Amino acid sequence: MKVQADEFDRAFEEGKEIVDLLKLSEARRPLREQKRIGVDFPLWMLDSLDREAERLGVNRQAIIKVWLAERLEQIQSARS
Repeated sequence: MKVQADEFDRAFEEGKEIVDLLKLSEARRPLREQKRIGVDFPLWMLDSLDREAERLGVNRQAIIKVWLAERLEQIQSARS
């Protein structure tokens, strides 16, 4: 079922159930799409990452993503 934006807005404002109006299988999160890359790390760095990830209770990929995101945010903030 395809609905126009104004119909969707009206249903939302009237407090009607809108989940059925959404095509969740086609939903996209802007700037959140992912792309797989390969990165080579020295063994000492992987050991350090693994120890810190274990200490925090997360996996290696999670800690790499968080640390990169934090650093990129710092860079963007410094440029603003």
